[in-house]
Amino acid sequence: MKNLLIAQSGGPTAVINASLAGVAEAACVSSRVDGILGAFYGIQGVLNEQFVDLKKVLKSSRDSSLLCQTPASLLGSCRYPLKPWREEEEEYEKLVGIFRKHHISYFIYIGGNDSMDTVFKLSEYIKEKEIADILIAGVPKTIDNDLEGTDHCPGFGSAAKYVAATVAELERDISVYPVPGVTIVEIMGRNAGWLTASSALSRINGASGPELIYLCETAFSEERFLEDMRRVMSRKKAFLIAVSEGLRDENGFYLSEQVQTEQTDAFGHKYISGAGKILENLIRSRMDCKVRTAELSLMQRCAAHIASETDLKEAWMLGGKALQCVLDGKNGEMASIKRLSSNPYMVEFTSVYSGEAANREKKVPKEMICSNGCDVNEKMMDYLRPLIQGERSVKYENGIPAHLILEENLAGKMA
Repeated sequence: MKNLLIAQSGGPTAVINASLAGVAEAACVSSRVDGILGAFYGIQGVLNEQFVDLKKVLKSSRDSSLLCQTPASLLGSCRYPLKPWREEEEEYEKLVGIFRKHHISYFIYIGGNDSMDTVFKLSEYIKEKEIADILIAGVPKTIDNDLEGTDHCPGFGSAAKYVAATVAELERDISVYPVPGVTIVEIMGRNAGWLTASSALSRINGASGPELIYLCETAFSEERFLEDMRRVMSRKKAFLIAVSEGLRDENGFYLSEQVQTEQTDAFGHKYISGAGKILENLIRSRMDCKVRTAELSLMQRCAAHIASETDLKEAWMLGGKALQCVLDGKNGEMASIKRLSSNPYMVEFTSVYSGEAANREKKVPKEMICSNGCDVNEKMMDYLRPLIQGERSVKYENGIPAHLILEENLAGKMA
């Protein structure tokens, strides 16, 4: 038997399940795949043999359709780093043993930077040990759009669409009163400002959008910020400011470190949030105007009801591409998108070696940021516009979107 195992890892997105559906549906029509298993909780679930038979979960086209409009990771997630195999070979031996025990010939891991590190390390071990019966591939996902090796990542387009729509709605809301006021919108992005940049898309139907946009790629100066504020306030009574949660000062420290502890996650990443509140307090202490902060938080990554159809289709296609990689005998590849044209929008689905993406961050290039450091330019808009296009008809039940939800008693059961 040649079974396929699929797992999801890292922060969820609105379309990560579309990639899961893309892998599973491609496997269902392949004569070279027998069983299709899902692992709960990423690589941790693989190590604990927490498997489910996905053929029993996705029994019909309706199930697959519901899966594609379900946000977050159907199979759960984890933030579990594999150490280099030379440091902890036992864990790699255990994984290979589990694969063989369950007749798993193909493993597809859907995730971001850290997940591609897992794909890279595990595939390197398999190559080093000359294990020929197990093949691994990755499917990219992240709302941060900071993954190297692909033009953009599934999840980003839908998050960008949500940010653009929400900022456009906020602009209408804040303009109703005749008193001066500033609303700071804090947007996700630790070290890459792609998602904050997408707030500029709120302008494409004629609105003003944020008057100031600050990305984490540009060193932040409080005094320059206050000067920018005064310049805008001289001509506009109420306006929006979009900021990345990962704003750093001129010394390289996160603004949020003023209110956060030194606590880190499993990968050593500092917990960051609160940049908007810090700027709110700065404005309140130095300027005479009403100010408040809107932190978009988790809604940016789970708003599946407003998902970009382009994003959904590409997420699904990349799932199928990853399966094609392993069926073609390629090991350690990450499915990726190559942009051929922005207008008209055309892409090619290809793959790169996971080592080219693992633990690397793709930041916003300087040529997409205005020289004054507080806005983005038309190059960025040309890049962003195609990614938010299209809306899929969402199935509603009892007035809210319907989701595919696994029975709780399935979690942890072996297939």
